Amino acid sequence: RVRRPTLFSLWRKARRENSAASRLLGSTSLRFALHAWQRQKRSMRQLHKAGEKAFIDYCGPTVEVIDRHSGEIRHAQVFVGVLGASSYTFAEATWTQSLPDWIGSHQRMLRFFGGVPELLVPDNLKAAVTQACRYAPKINTTYTELATHYGTAVLPARPYKPKDKAKAEVAVQVVERWILARLRHRTFFSLAELNAAIAELLPQLNQRPFQGRRESRQDLYETLDRPALKPLPQDDYEYAEWRH
Repeated sequence: RVRRPTLFSLWRKARRENSAASRLLGSTSLRFALHAWQRQKRSMRQLHKAGEKAFIDYCGPTVEVIDRHSGEIRHAQVFVGVLGASSYTFAEATWTQSLPDWIGSHQRMLRFFGGVPELLVPDNLKAAVTQACRYAPKINTTYTELATHYGTAVLPARPYKPKDKAKAEVAVQVVERWILARLRHRTFFSLAELNAAIAELLPQLNQRPFQGRRESRQDLYETLDRPALKPLPQDDYEYAEWRH
């Protein structure tokens, strides 16, 4: 019967051979280092094909909008869409996350992108998914019509699978830190005023180089996603609330 070498015996062998690792670590330190390495979660990095996916979600924080006449405060939602390959990011404010606002935000997002990706990847919001399921989610009928009109398809992120929506979560964090944080001391009296402020900051966000790199989201969009996107249809999808 062949006995497997223990960690301590391997360390002693390394000491006899005067290896660099044995000089840097004692036996106890080596044991702790090995156990820490074994406990770490290892996963494969996701690679995104150019023009393939747009990831969609909403920011957690809302933005206050004050009615100039009544003084009533309403809280606007912030919609975020991001292309997978370039991380080119779109954001806008709407009053709600309801179906009409959801559809309108998609139309403006696709116009902002200047084309249509192969897939739309939303989280399991009620406006997108009427019945969440890991394998066969039921997509909202109006959302399906929108996708058909634009020649794309809907592939919701799977429940309890955070990697499916990791790109959207990062984009949401970037919008919260880069745009909403800059607007937190400003007072807005209309949704249009808020969206004008967001639109003013979006080019700065997309043209800002990635940390530790020379290229920006805009650079990658121009070279990767934009050439691969399908053209927009000549007419917009017409949402008719009375049909649904």
